Amino acid sequence: MRFILSALAGAVLVVSAVSADDGLISVKSGYAVDQTLDRFERAARDKGMTVFARIDHAAGAAKVDKVLRPTELLIFGNPKAGTPLMQSRQTVAIDLPMKALAWADSEGQVWLTYNDPGYLVQRHDITDRDPLVEKMRRVLGELSAAATATVPQAPAKLQ
Repeated sequence: MRFILSALAGAVLVVSAVSADDGLISVKSGYAVDQTLDRFERAARDKGMTVFARIDHAAGAAKVDKVLRPTELLIFGNPKAGTPLMQSRQTVAIDLPMKALAWADSEGQVWLTYNDPGYLVQRHDITDRDPLVEKMRRVLGELSAAATATVPQAPAKLQ
């Protein structure tokens, strides 16, 4: 596992763990699962994205008398990003729209996890959308920072 730093408007610093093996990006959250996903959803809507569904897997488990730690999934997207990927290779539609998963691990730590767009284009052998993929990565980083960061830091001063 390697660690990366991402910034939101130069004001918030977030450290996230990235696992290259499975194509998932997981960001530690300082909020409860529902609050993390509320914040992510609000940030996605503010960027003009469509929210298609929100699924509470723990509530579903409870309906069949099972126990599951808090686990919620948000399905969201933007045709401006998804359509060009599908024009390059329609099979990517199986992985779109994008999804954000907020979940609590066995120690109670909350995480926000999503698919790395780079992994998706690799999976579907899309080779002609690098600028779009980089923009998607940047936007997803901004959304995850907005959802998970609890302590803003002062912006760096220009010299």
